Amino acid sequence: MLAKLQLDTSCFPILGSTRTSPNTGLPPLDKVELITKDRKQRVLHGGGGGFKKGFGEVRRPTHDRCSNGRVAVHEIGLKKRSFVKNPGEEMSLETQGDGVFAKSRDFGFELGLGNGNGAAKKVQSKCSTKWLSYGGCIPAILKSLEEVEDLDEALKPWEDTLTNKERSIILKEQLSWERALEIFEWFKRKDCYELHVIHYNIVLRILGKAKKWSHVQSLWDEMNVKRIAPINSTYGTLIDVYSKGGFEKEALLWLQKMTKQGMKPDEITMAIVLQLYKKAGEFRKAEEFFEKWSESSLHSHVSLSSHTYNTLIDTHGKAGRLKEASAIFALMLREGIAPTTVTFNTMIHICGNHGQLAEVASLMQKMEEVRCPPDTRTYNILISLHARHDNIDIATNYFAKMKEACLEPDSVSYRTLLYAYSVRHMVSKAEDLISEMDERGLEIDEFTHSALTRMYIEAGMLEKSWVWFMRFHVSGKMCSECYSANIDAYGEHGHILEAEKVFNCCQEVKQLSVLEFNVMIKAYGIGKDYSRACQLFDSMESHGVIPDRCSYSSLIQILASGDMPHIAMTYLKKMQEAGLIHDCIPYCAVISSFAKLCQLETAEEVYKQMVGFNVQPDVIVFGVLINAFADVGSVKEALSYADAMKKAGFPGNTVIFNTLIKLYTKVGLLKEAEETYKLLQSSEDGPAIYASNCMIDLYSERCMVKPAEELFDILKSKGDANEFTFSMMLCMYKRMGRFEEAIQIAKQMRELRLLTDLLSYNNVIGLYATYGRFKEVVGTFKEMMKAAIQPDECTFKSLGLVLVKSGLSKQAVGMLEVSVKKDARSGLQAWMSALSSVVRVNESNYM
Repeated sequence: MLAKLQLDTSCFPILGSTRTSPNTGLPPLDKVELITKDRKQRVLHGGGGGFKKGFGEVRRPTHDRCSNGRVAVHEIGLKKRSFVKNPGEEMSLETQGDGVFAKSRDFGFELGLGNGNGAAKKVQSKCSTKWLSYGGCIPAILKSLEEVEDLDEALKPWEDTLTNKERSIILKEQLSWERALEIFEWFKRKDCYELHVIHYNIVLRILGKAKKWSHVQSLWDEMNVKRIAPINSTYGTLIDVYSKGGFEKEALLWLQKMTKQGMKPDEITMAIVLQLYKKAGEFRKAEEFFEKWSESSLHSHVSLSSHTYNTLIDTHGKAGRLKEASAIFALMLREGIAPTTVTFNTMIHICGNHGQLAEVASLMQKMEEVRCPPDTRTYNILISLHARHDNIDIATNYFAKMKEACLEPDSVSYRTLLYAYSVRHMVSKAEDLISEMDERGLEIDEFTHSALTRMYIEAGMLEKSWVWFMRFHVSGKMCSECYSANIDAYGEHGHILEAEKVFNCCQEVKQLSVLEFNVMIKAYGIGKDYSRACQLFDSMESHGVIPDRCSYSSLIQILASGDMPHIAMTYLKKMQEAGLIHDCIPYCAVISSFAKLCQLETAEEVYKQMVGFNVQPDVIVFGVLINAFADVGSVKEALSYADAMKKAGFPGNTVIFNTLIKLYTKVGLLKEAEETYKLLQSSEDGPAIYASNCMIDLYSERCMVKPAEELFDILKSKGDANEFTFSMMLCMYKRMGRFEEAIQIAKQMRELRLLTDLLSYNNVIGLYATYGRFKEVVGTFKEMMKAAIQPDECTFKSLGLVLVKSGLSKQAVGMLEVSVKKDARSGLQAWMSALSSVVRVNESNYM
């Protein structure tokens, strides 16, 4: 796939910087830049032509010429109050002290504003470099707006000459949405200013970023009233701010309005919509939207930016479509768009998630070819990828390469590698990383902390695990979830005492929640300490904690699995009264436990209670009941639950079908068994060998040789035929008097070493005894004794038949049977001696 792509590096510029990410060529989506202004007092000293400012001294006015040709008067005053916003966005006054003022050549201008009475105003805030880049009067205007609250006073020198562009810049540069809105309203009050859609767009974005949705809607309504038609970028702005504000549905509604107006989103808006669909997991809609957008853009020969390509690649990647993502990447290269580090990171991540490690290596090579240096995220992806594929040495090497590239590993880098080491019990390497993090002052997150606790536990380093836990407990930074994770780590491995100690620590810091109780109850269950589990559950409310659904379910499962369904029933009733039963799972646990104890009447009572509470049974509940009644031969009850399952609309599963075939075999229902077996054959898992053997048994009982042989041949060809399968076929041939076929089956059983069970030995010995193959009888009996399989009455009956046929009296055979009962060892030796003698006599007579 990607490995086959030949990258023509001449088709796009080489990305030479090793320190910064390449420029994507796409204007930033956020058009309103917030410039942080330094309001601290600053004392500036001029050059040789400067002057020394004494206390109470006032400078003469100076004149600067603005870009529009007019003259601005700047007067410097002694003291000025600056209006700024505090973090709570409440208006406050900042009084600035005296200082030396810069000359015009220091900043390119000097700013002072005369009030209506000619009083001088002092301005001292540091001018933003961004302001200076605008040139003309803009820096002076922005400075004035920052320092003077009253807009009539602040904008008076330029009131009659502000251009559309200047008003746009003024609005964009406001840090506070209130100030921006105030200025916009001031513009609207002045009849000399044109109401332009661009200004509305700017204010809509500012209000949207501040999440002032009522103001956004009011401004939109105002546009409609004043007949200011929205343009493409108006809708793009609204889609963007609503999407970033967490209102995805509203953002899509703005998209609908836009398309109804016959407007096509530009590339920036298109990318925003793609991100919107991707975030919502609507990958197909994202693809359809881009396809429609692309079709309508063909005539204009739009050249997409790397940002758009990156978004498309990531969208396909999130949808799990590696092929499509690779196609977009290939198209990007053909179009001569230089892939950025973000592009490669996305492709590496996608290929890695699909296990395409060769493609990952190819992508890394391409990064080197185009001089697009990996960043920290690149290495983090590679570390995570190779750790997941158990290439821990390669993951470790990438961690080292990151450092060699003068890139500082971040918390994600350490966390990923630490987790990889912890699950592999690589204690030494994990401890080295922990030391590095401590040296760099990087905090270990709680998820990693819990993983390392588990590492020490599973490595058999119980004492170290406790020291590690206490390090974080003492720090006071552990949350409830972390305590529960540590309790669970100890409990799962049977360290109940340590789990209790963590539980007590959690209680000390008063962070006990339902989570800690649940995992502690689970720990007692693993340790089979059922009484402590019940005691802890019963104490929850005294600690101010209300048991949740998980609390009840866990305890009920524990008690049911411990063959204590009667106690479990008590908590099941409480759970029902608390309204916490949403499905039949807890009932199923109790029903299964009663069924296991063969208390089927009680199991049925629980089933009826469940249905009475309008809790619908699932296929597992039906399966438990069908199987339980089938095992005890209660055909009527088993079939009634099978019918109830069908009426409930459950199609059944392989477990149910196998159980039904077992039941039908017991009662001899061939037709029903065949129908169920066909369902098994069409299922994904296919029939179990037990069900197939049941079918052969049914066929053999009815001497249905052909279907039995067909099924037998299928099982043999698949390698599924087992000892019972061969025994059933042997019995069928024997019953029908087909001696040669039966002997062949017995021979195959011996060759395949399928003579391991008493039943099989009895079938083979009985076959040989019936047809006078006495030598084979004795040989098989010797094998049976060597395998330490104790004969039963059926075995001795076949052996007695051999002896009687060979001339031994029935009385003598009876004495052999008695000798086995008196002393099994000597009795078996007597049987063997008698059988061996008979065989020798028969062989000599034959000769």
